Amino acid sequence: MTIQPCFEKPNAALWEKLNWYPTARQLEQFSTVQKLLSYYNTQVNLTRLIHGEDYWIGQIFDSLWPFQAELNHQPEKLTCIDVGTGCGFPGFAIAIGLTKATITLVDSTKKKTKILKEISRELGLNSRINVLTERIESTGQNRHYRSRYDLAIARAVADAPVVAEYLIPLIKQTGEALLFKGNWCQIESQNLTKALTILNASIEKIESIELPSNRGKRHLIRLKSLATCPSVYPRSIGVPAKKPLGL
Repeated sequence: MTIQPCFEKPNAALWEKLNWYPTARQLEQFSTVQKLLSYYNTQVNLTRLIHGEDYWIGQIFDSLWPFQAELNHQPEKLTCIDVGTGCGFPGFAIAIGLTKATITLVDSTKKKTKILKEISRELGLNSRINVLTERIESTGQNRHYRSRYDLAIARAVADAPVVAEYLIPLIKQTGEALLFKGNWCQIESQNLTKALTILNASIEKIESIELPSNRGKRHLIRLKSLATCPSVYPRSIGVPAKKPLGL
């Protein structure tokens, strides 16, 4: 495999704002993902956030900022699932940053998941990263994945009520669902709350941060289960997006 040998390294201020500093090995792994994405992006349209700050802020920082506590106090065991992972974020960043976490990456596009498996192998993280090629509605109804995760995560997948229906069935009773969002408003909170009532869940906390280099504001919506999610959810493939809960 021929990949571009050199990419610009991130400014130290990036890690200062994150309040965490990667080891040399972790920095090498982040760079390896960048190079491999650049290589594979010539074959499959994975992402435009590959070079310079587009990558280090738009992919790495934006994936890791909600996990500052875990990065500095590494949990002994953490099971995560990244729904609609696309080019592998935030999953790859979490797997590199949280050295004892296990990550399941889910995407319905076989061309993408084939690449994700290759990147996992190149990183030496096959033992902690599992890649699934399927629709998330199927994953949520599979007993091997339903109610199994400490964290279920989605970034830029769909509107919040739709994503909630994807994520809530996957988390343990003590787990959290994390929705990465750009803009967020009161109406979105109200719509999400209606959907969560049906799913036996609620909004636990809403966090926000200004990305470095004036790259905009990001929000994280933390959700928790109040009781067992009704077995009918997630509904059949395509239904959550066509008929969002609570709307």
